[in-house]
Amino acid sequence: MARKSTRKPATKTPDIRSVAALAKVSIATVSRTINGSPLVSDRLSKRVWQAIRQLNYLPNTHARTLVSGRSRLFGIIVENITNPFFPELIQSFETIAVAHGYEILVSSTNSDATVLTTCVRRMLERKVDGVAVLTFGEEEPVLDQLTHRNVPIVLAEFKLEDPKASTILLDYRTGINAAVNHLAELGHRQIAFLAGPRKLHSAMTRERDFREAMKGAGLPVREQWVIECDHTLRGGVAGYGLLQSLPARPTAIICSNDMTAIGVLRAAYLEGVQVPRSLSVIGLDDIDFAEYTLPQLTTIRLSRADLARAAFEALRQQAEDPRNPNMQREFLVSTTLVVRGSTAAPGC
Repeated sequence: MARKSTRKPATKTPDIRSVAALAKVSIATVSRTINGSPLVSDRLSKRVWQAIRQLNYLPNTHARTLVSGRSRLFGIIVENITNPFFPELIQSFETIAVAHGYEILVSSTNSDATVLTTCVRRMLERKVDGVAVLTFGEEEPVLDQLTHRNVPIVLAEFKLEDPKASTILLDYRTGINAAVNHLAELGHRQIAFLAGPRKLHSAMTRERDFREAMKGAGLPVREQWVIECDHTLRGGVAGYGLLQSLPARPTAIICSNDMTAIGVLRAAYLEGVQVPRSLSVIGLDDIDFAEYTLPQLTTIRLSRADLARAAFEALRQQAEDPRNPNMQREFLVSTTLVVRGSTAAPGC
């Protein structure tokens, strides 16, 4: 015996006419409201949006772009989607964007200039209103594709002399100074640094700030203890191995990011080296995983929420108020030390 369907008959998909009829306004008023026209009063705008929500009407974003000249779509390009820092950053950026009526288009370059070129091309094809380039690397060869087309951009740690470009300045110095001083106060004098890839602006800045912090604390920098890694777990394991192969070994390691530090924790555990009793370890980023390592990772916090907020605000200002002579062009995001269980006095 055939079973009767319990599905309800399909209802007609609401269109702009349905919205206009329910809101008791013209179709033109609905269109202007959706496109953010200042010609629509607040009273009518509220009525239209109430009808849109009641009918669950989905505006045609492509048509809206053609009418308004704006896609309300922001691009965000990150360095490596496999590093937890970047998904957390993307999530924060999307949360802020959606709350302001924007969508996002995400691309990851994996530190490959060819991939970055393709990412930028996708953004241009989708007519994005702006792009946050948060790759922390060498972006100059492809940035012309954006600036020559007058697409607003925001960069991390890199300045362009262009009216459509904004910069996010990352204050690593404060957090790295705090990390070095923390170790010095615990009694450490032999401190290593596992640096990031020197092709990245961020890695070079972090290494420079480490050297300056050591000098400020009156501690020597041993060049053989400053090792270039690749900001991955494997890089941390490899960097730790190089340090262990030296005749003189550090009592503490500061890492250029948390993934490197977690790699160090694993390598130390496999060799039977107790952290923090025999070795103190500090990371940088404060990714969510940092609280769940054993021991919990002491790290320098770079807030993804603050970074995402600065990136979004830079693009929003340029997209919505491009002629504002007082527009903010530089945004500062600072760092702080978060002390957990991976640091202690030497031999504690």
